[in-house]
Amino acid sequence: MNCILLPAANFQQDCAQIKDLAQIAHVKTVLTAKVGDTLKIGQLGGKLGTAIIENIAPDSLQLRDVHLTINPPPKLNLTVVLALPRPKVLRRLIIDMTALGVNDIILINSYRTQKSYWQSPMLGRLDEFVLEGLQQGVDTIAPRISLQQRFKPFVEDELVPLITDGAIVAHPYSALSFAQYGQQFANPKSPHESVLPSMVFIGAEGGWIDYEIDLLTEQGCTAVNIGPRILRTEAAVNAILGQWLLYSQY
Repeated sequence: MNCILLPAANFQQDCAQIKDLAQIAHVKTVLTAKVGDTLKIGQLGGKLGTAIIENIAPDSLQLRDVHLTINPPPKLNLTVVLALPRPKVLRRLIIDMTALGVNDIILINSYRTQKSYWQSPMLGRLDEFVLEGLQQGVDTIAPRISLQQRFKPFVEDELVPLITDGAIVAHPYSALSFAQYGQQFANPKSPHESVLPSMVFIGAEGGWIDYEIDLLTEQGCTAVNIGPRILRTEAAVNAILGQWLLYSQY
């Protein structure tokens, strides 16, 4: 945790309280903080700042001199549509995408998504994973997450209005590389013009099948590869999203 995020209910004037046992354990054992030390904190959905530890109890920490004056970092202008992966991988991906600042996450069914994944208890813990990602990335604004269990109806009926600045599909067998696709955005007309598409589709292990690629391209998406190597979903997500993270600095 690079900051401790608390719900609005835990704040009162210039005081706050940490009640989550995992956060308390982190403060005690990882930060080895003591009474009088300063913590980096934030309010979920609000601002970031600092507070001083006033009291440490086994099941709570009392904070004083709370100052929340720093705006969270801007979100990436990006929607990630991710084929629902294996449950253990899902946790890591939600954490990583949240920490990177993805604005919207759509978990979708695909031919290579096993039906059992949709019954995983991990789907009931998404808020927990988001919180972990926010605290890692020092952010307070959670991404919007939606579940789409029917691929074809979503692509045919809902996708087009969601594409604001183009969409790409990660596909290792595409003839077009991500670098070649990005060349058309190399010289934006203004500093505020998007240099990357606003949506990216990333498959689960095994990627997308040809039928899914064809359906997506019919709706205006462009299939691109990121090199000759076949990557695991986690590696592909971080490699691709790193481009948005870099361009967001301009």
